[in-house]
Amino acid sequence: MPVAVVAADPISREGAVSQLRRQPEVELREESAPGTVALVVENALDENAVGRLRRIVRGEGARAALVVGTLQERELLDVVECGVGAIVWRHEATARRLVSAVLAASRGDGDLPADLLGSLLSQVGTLHRGAAGRPGGPSLGLTPREVDVVRLIAEGLDTGEIAGKLSYSERTVKNVIHGVTTRLHLRNRAHAVAYALREGYI
Repeated sequence: MPVAVVAADPISREGAVSQLRRQPEVELREESAPGTVALVVENALDENAVGRLRRIVRGEGARAALVVGTLQERELLDVVECGVGAIVWRHEATARRLVSAVLAASRGDGDLPADLLGSLLSQVGTLHRGAAGRPGGPSLGLTPREVDVVRLIAEGLDTGEIAGKLSYSERTVKNVIHGVTTRLHLRNRAHAVAYALREGYI
């Protein structure tokens, strides 16, 4: 998997590069581009960091994984909406953990620390309650089947588990996810969940 490390300072960049250099799954590149995963290393998220994430994902066409020291709850959906599906805390950024995040990002899967997943689910409830009071209710144009699949993704189920729960084939589940992300111009599963949360579907 081609990976480019992007960091605001040289020490952070070299630290991540040294962790990944000896990993057989990773081929280090100098710059992010379509087909690469950008491993973005930040202490905290500010406007510049969010701008970098958007440029990497939307402008350069790369997938992104984020290594971050702190992340406020209100920033989580912003990160996911930038197209970041994999997040690693800096204090947990071992070589094995970084490779896991990079591979998840390359597949378009979500990979969040358990405490961030809890925050995301908490925001689900808040957004859902807010959407319930709006006249006309939420409108994304999702079919009931798509809502079922996205809701199970939000609960942390993988493709096989979703297929089993809904009595679909794994291929059908993948087709449903592909249909949602393509039609709504979303980057990955985590982005689909964040989008559905903001609109109050789940």
